[in-house]
Amino acid sequence: MSAPAIEFHDVRKHYGDKTVVDGLSFHVQSGECFGLLGPNGAGKTTTLRMLLGIAAPDAGAIRLCGEPIPSRARHARARVGVVPQFDNLDPDFTVRENLLVFGRYFGLTAAETRAMVPSLLEFARLENKADARVNELSGGMKRRLTLARALVNDPDVLIMDEPTTGLDPQARHLIWERLRSLLARGKTILLTTHFMEEAERLCDRLCVIEEGRKIAEGAPKELIASEIGCDVVEIFGPDPVALRDELAPLSVRTDISGETLFCYVTDAQPIHERLAKRPDLRYIHRPANLEDVFLRLTGREMQD
Repeated sequence: MSAPAIEFHDVRKHYGDKTVVDGLSFHVQSGECFGLLGPNGAGKTTTLRMLLGIAAPDAGAIRLCGEPIPSRARHARARVGVVPQFDNLDPDFTVRENLLVFGRYFGLTAAETRAMVPSLLEFARLENKADARVNELSGGMKRRLTLARALVNDPDVLIMDEPTTGLDPQARHLIWERLRSLLARGKTILLTTHFMEEAERLCDRLCVIEEGRKIAEGAPKELIASEIGCDVVEIFGPDPVALRDELAPLSVRTDISGETLFCYVTDAQPIHERLAKRPDLRYIHRPANLEDVFLRLTGREMQD
């Protein structure tokens, strides 16, 4: 097996008295999509900043594309494409000009970048928008342009911070299709996202962090099986506490979030029979998913 594309070993980072990353270790193999998940404030952004050499760790070791970080960050970044959480495209330039200008950051000649532009526009499905200015694009188009721009240097590794936040379902599915095509070409992707469906669809493995510490790691299906391991019945009603007391004996366990009661069940039939007598309640019965895992590990309460 080749050396990992990304390595974190016992990495720590403090800002004053606050520990932001606390002994974090994980690795990303070449050619895989790896998800870094966690609630707001978990340390994801700081982790990416350290990976790119923008912030230095206080302890531990980081390697990116085989290079030690931060001492060789500039050399490593030449092989990396970055899709930031918020688009930072130049609004004064056209779609084509945004790609041409970005090539200069990697030392590409104007001729080299111009030769790549048609394939990048095709990849982003922006061939008909090449001469449009950024402020004429929809949100999905801007996101696809940001992804195409990250490919100007034909990177080995893509680091993507919440790539589909704010997009409608059609645009999100198109981004997913494009990312799968990159993985098929052997690219390595490190992805942060708050969309659990996105992580479940794309990621070969993932790491869940909270308060800067790793609390779970593995393939999505493995984590669903180990952390949940049964079906879920979601019940919507005015008094979830009373409903929990009634249905808890029929469930493996129960959780409440707002007006929703979550019943985790190995056999849903007894609950179905009980709910059939309650026309005032709405409910759905579904397999467990990665969102169940995430909420079980990090809690259902809102975190600032």
